[in-house]
Amino acid sequence: MNKELKRVSIVVLAMFVALLVSSTYITGVQADSLRADSRNSRAILESYSAQRGAIIVDGKAVAESKAVDDQYKFLRTYSDGDLYSPITGYFTLGQGATGIENALNKQLTGSSNEQFFDKLNSLLTGKDPEGASVNTTIDAAVQKTAYDALGDNTGSVVAIEPSTGKILAMVSKGSYDPNQLASHDPATVKKAYDSLINDSSQPLINRAIQGNLYFPGSTFKLVVAAAAFESGDYTKDSKLPNPATLKLPGSSHTINNAEGGACGGGSTVTIETALIDSCNIPFAELGAKLGYDEINDMAKKFGFESTLDIPQRTEASVFPSTDGDEATLMLQSFGQGSVRESPLQVAMTTAAIANGGKEMTPTLVESIVNPDLSTLEKFQGKTLGTPISESTASTLTTLMTEVVAKGTGTNARISGVDVAGKTGTAENGTGDPYTLWFTGFAPAKNPKVAVAVVVGNGAGKGQTLVGNSVAAPIAKQVMEAVLNK
Repeated sequence: MNKELKRVSIVVLAMFVALLVSSTYITGVQADSLRADSRNSRAILESYSAQRGAIIVDGKAVAESKAVDDQYKFLRTYSDGDLYSPITGYFTLGQGATGIENALNKQLTGSSNEQFFDKLNSLLTGKDPEGASVNTTIDAAVQKTAYDALGDNTGSVVAIEPSTGKILAMVSKGSYDPNQLASHDPATVKKAYDSLINDSSQPLINRAIQGNLYFPGSTFKLVVAAAAFESGDYTKDSKLPNPATLKLPGSSHTINNAEGGACGGGSTVTIETALIDSCNIPFAELGAKLGYDEINDMAKKFGFESTLDIPQRTEASVFPSTDGDEATLMLQSFGQGSVRESPLQVAMTTAAIANGGKEMTPTLVESIVNPDLSTLEKFQGKTLGTPISESTASTLTTLMTEVVAKGTGTNARISGVDVAGKTGTAENGTGDPYTLWFTGFAPAKNPKVAVAVVVGNGAGKGQTLVGNSVAAPIAKQVMEAVLNK
């Protein structure tokens, strides 16, 4: 072989190797990002050319694709869009997708690895490709009850089955109708999307799991009480100093109990009374005694600082470092300061208490079913962790039952049923409306549902209302919807 031919052979070989490497990289590494790129018109056309699987609630399709006579072949339609948008999300031209539409896009379009042979069979038989359907864990009656109970308020409701982690309801208001974004005209979609983005009520944010989250207020006292009991140094009968007001160390800021005066009237107060009456000062003192690490470790055990795929990606709740600042730690110990928590996290914490200390992984997916009705994926309950002992869970259940029976959560009472709960009324700044909370479960001794309710903007009444007056009645209706089935 002469030198010129050898050089040409080496160049051709090098080009072949470069082509092989680049094609392997593109198909193996960049495939998902290229497929998701909104500029990839081929991928968009491909995703519309298959009949996208339905998203189903109690046997009814709340998102489905219907055949139309245009280049996209199928139009995505949503039933009761405002009601189910936190679950379904949207699927659009040019503005991406959210919710289950985004998280399970591959399964819905039939392009997941597990569906390869189904897709191949469609090609060989000439059948139109079709995606799998997603059966959700949502209970239609519970979802509707939660949605209606929130009324015109902004906020969220999350209901969980404590023993399994199945999400029975997930409501976020203000809401939106995904049908606004389902048009095949990109200009129409863009206009609708811009309108929703600029809406001051922020309807595209799923308040149950996303956004800036909320100050949890006194609902966070459950985490602090759990940390105290788990430390072995405290019981429900342990006593704390009980001043009527407390000046925070190194600060000019003074804190008070919500009802004013000393908690229960004595010079000391038990943790039991402080939780039942939701007193701030004793929990500020308890937090200082426990220390940041003790409380932070407990918060992490419940799920703080962790994200989840339910299958939507959740925002992590946070108990920020206080950098040794005792005043900040004391504020954070009753859910103020810089603590931020999602309604889902509050519901998860409550469900763990209801479930004897075992926290189940929350999910919206009951099963994923292929077009031939074979099961692609089926729900299996998974333990997320065991943040507290059965003994601590039992103690907290007893105290929470007293909260509803005679404490700050009386508006959550259900006739003939023991309800366990905790209220919260979170401050948001001088003169700003309160954030109103209730979280609880029922029945207390054999829980069927755990609920977290948050109402923002003081329910339109500034600083005049509390969690018991607004959030507790909403939670009561949701719990009744489960118990009456």
